[in-house]
Amino acid sequence: MPTSYAPIISAIAQQLGKEQGLTVERLRQYHAQSLIQQRSFLHSLVDDQVIDAHQLLKLIQTVSHCPLIDLSAVSIDKTLIQAADAQRIRKHQILPIFRRGDRLFVVTFDPFYDVGLNMFKFRDNGQYAAVEPILAMPEQIERYIDRCLSAHQAKGLQDLFLDDMHQEDQTQQALSKLSQQLMGQFEKNEAPVVRYVSEMLLTAIRTNASDIHFEPYENHFRVRFRRDGLLTEVSTPPSRITNRITTRLKVMSGMDIAEKRIPQDGRIQVPVSGQKSIDFRVSSLPTLWGEKVVLRILDNRTTQLSIDDLGFTAQQKSLYLDAIKKPQGIILVTGPTGSGKTVSMYAGLNLINKPSVNISTAEDPVEITLPGINQVNIAPKQGLTFASALRAFLRQDPDIIMVGEIRDLETAEIAVKAAQTGHLVFSTLHTNDVPQTLTRLANMGVPAYNIAASVELIMAQRLIRCLCTQCKVRDRSWKIEQLIQLGLSPDEAENNRLYKAKGCDHCNQTGYSHRTGIFQVIRITTTMTEMIMRGATSLEFAAQCRREGFWDLRQSGLDKARQGITSLAEVIRVTIE
Repeated sequence: MPTSYAPIISAIAQQLGKEQGLTVERLRQYHAQSLIQQRSFLHSLVDDQVIDAHQLLKLIQTVSHCPLIDLSAVSIDKTLIQAADAQRIRKHQILPIFRRGDRLFVVTFDPFYDVGLNMFKFRDNGQYAAVEPILAMPEQIERYIDRCLSAHQAKGLQDLFLDDMHQEDQTQQALSKLSQQLMGQFEKNEAPVVRYVSEMLLTAIRTNASDIHFEPYENHFRVRFRRDGLLTEVSTPPSRITNRITTRLKVMSGMDIAEKRIPQDGRIQVPVSGQKSIDFRVSSLPTLWGEKVVLRILDNRTTQLSIDDLGFTAQQKSLYLDAIKKPQGIILVTGPTGSGKTVSMYAGLNLINKPSVNISTAEDPVEITLPGINQVNIAPKQGLTFASALRAFLRQDPDIIMVGEIRDLETAEIAVKAAQTGHLVFSTLHTNDVPQTLTRLANMGVPAYNIAASVELIMAQRLIRCLCTQCKVRDRSWKIEQLIQLGLSPDEAENNRLYKAKGCDHCNQTGYSHRTGIFQVIRITTTMTEMIMRGATSLEFAAQCRREGFWDLRQSGLDKARQGITSLAEVIRVTIE
């Protein structure tokens, strides 16, 4: 078993030093920092996006001589997991998988991490003679840890919810002056509700849901999760607890449980580890058969802020990177709600977030927290609007400004003024594509010369479901004429290499797993500037984009289908107008 980080530090510096500026001294500093934080050194390099996991894994295998394994092909001894400390397994990202005599085999990404490996040495009846590390990718290890420790995870977070409920019960007892006997009966009756709600929240987190819908109807109550952009029904709770489910959610989110006639907003925050937490943005709505409650899951742990994870083509990535490096101008990201606009903007901000620049954002609400950025939640009822926040930013010596949305002429005019006075401005509009964005600004009342002088780049986007790599199958259902009509070349249509969804246990029988972006990224060219000045229509702008070789959303989606990333049916569903 490897016992020192010195060889891997040397290998990283030799192999990746020139390319990524990683000297031995700098790596030793990262190592020292990981010791202070009690983290695995190699995990921290990947988590902090210092080195790509695939590149690092190759070096680790070369230096450590540890075997590499695919966990999906291994039968894991669950008794080893039950006997281990679930919290430490999750913290150190090391999973015991089997034993041979007095030797324990564990899967890890960091075989040099003695603190993590040594926790497995002792057992009830003695000590393992050796703990043998086997390598795997960190994402796969994390996925299998989540799967194997789901019971432990549920218990840990349910305890948190139960403690929370206990405090709320005490408050209700004081307010209602109930007797101890009635309070005991109340707690007894509420236990199933606490368990059920906690279970729904935990399941949503584990299955990467973005929203949870609790919906009352005349004769039943249903719970739906939005996963990969689509709603699916997951549960129908017992009728005897449906009213109390709504009350439980309102209590947890700080709403007024007595008020059932008007919509309310609230928030639930669940600490997960260290300073990280999962937030639930909660909204209630009075309906004919009771209050509907919707929770939006804001999980900073899963947000990917790497440009390479967004789904850009090489050309689109280059255009975006060029734009965010400019000292001034407006970058507009457009698309419907839930299309990933905020993540795209933050991926750009993350790249240019340096100690030498001052970045301020105004959002409704802040969904992604990023160190080093001044983030403001707008509060229209208190007079803090996007426009007033923008004015305040301009008095705060900003370099870069992000406005969650341009909703009116006032906000648009201030954003344009900021862009023309030496500031880089990011913002969004709810339009379908780039040509419509230009005409929308004009229709708002922004003078054409201000649009032409300030807008640098416009990016329309959608999120598209990716085919499950475990079960996707070739798609022979399309006729050649249909494929050509949809945008494929005659040669591509003749030699159809498309795939379609099938469904398996890995993807919950949907045929899809996770989502990626498709984009229309347009740099405002000289010709387009002239068109803006003469008031061209969106159709004219669309034709000019095609002439200059910029892909629209359909072409971007077809490119994903050609690569087997998604299906043609999914491209049509997302890009249909």
